[in-house]
Amino acid sequence: MINVGIIGYGYWGPNLARNFNENPSTAVSYVCDLDDSRLKYSRIKNPNIKTTSDYKDVLNDADIQLIAISTPVSSHFRLAMDALKSGKHVLLEKPMTSNAAHAEQLIEMTEKNNLMLFVDHTFIYTGAVQHIKKLMSSGDIGDMLYFDSVRVNLGLFQHDVNVIWDLAPHDFSVMDYLIDEKPVSVSATGASRVHGKIEDIAYVAVKFKSGLIAHFHVNWMSPVKIRRIMIGGSKKMVVFDDLSPDEKVKVYDKGIKLLDAPKDKIYKNLIQYRIGDMYAPKIESAEALRVEVAHIVDCIQNKRKPLTGGISGLNVVKLLEAAQKSLEKKGSLIKI
Repeated sequence: MINVGIIGYGYWGPNLARNFNENPSTAVSYVCDLDDSRLKYSRIKNPNIKTTSDYKDVLNDADIQLIAISTPVSSHFRLAMDALKSGKHVLLEKPMTSNAAHAEQLIEMTEKNNLMLFVDHTFIYTGAVQHIKKLMSSGDIGDMLYFDSVRVNLGLFQHDVNVIWDLAPHDFSVMDYLIDEKPVSVSATGASRVHGKIEDIAYVAVKFKSGLIAHFHVNWMSPVKIRRIMIGGSKKMVVFDDLSPDEKVKVYDKGIKLLDAPKDKIYKNLIQYRIGDMYAPKIESAEALRVEVAHIVDCIQNKRKPLTGGISGLNVVKLLEAAQKSLEKKGSLIKI
């Protein structure tokens, strides 16, 4: 049995507690939060779990092997570093840290103490993303042409981070998982229309050496909620709509082909459109966090490499950090 301590019992903490308690190999034994009302709520939901407002109580509990941290990103580094120094495995809510240097230090400490560091990039564990990964790995999609993401809704406005740090980690992590190639530069533009200082709408462009481009639109002020990723391939195209109840992934047998023409008449080249069938594959409906917890158990018990470990978290933080620098420099291209 892997005993788990949860630090931070706000929005995501109860979901962590429920999934760890439902897995037959894990159990939550300690919950920590600075808000007494959240601790009271924890005791109502789980009367047998110990509670505290001092996170060191959790770290000093010799029976706990794994610490799950679900607090504001500004506290991630300190809490995770202390947990690793205490000999605990760590699960960190995304984004991993507020800067790449801190993420690298956590990775070093993890390796030094022969522990495991997991980053809660939950979307990687969805049946939809796993199916898209299989399509890409099999060559069904062909060469990647573009990656386009839209994640918008009305609220919730954050007081400590802008819309990029709040929403983009989800889709940055999906891109990092699906695309083997590493990005080379980032540019971002945004605006603060409500806060005055914190950007509530932004557009981020990520470029790769091969010419592949990824684009991200994040917004707290949309009249509709959209969670959609479009992937263009040389053979097929894919749409991932996370809000669709029964057709989250659609695969389109569509594309274009440039017909040959004499070089001196290149401007007359004709484009041939291929319009084939569309199909929506059956997708596993298991809760992503439940799948992630099972994966964490497997990694700890069998010493397997985490699917979303420290490197995955670092890659996302590097993108966030570059996007932030670009914002501050009015959209300038930032090399990674």
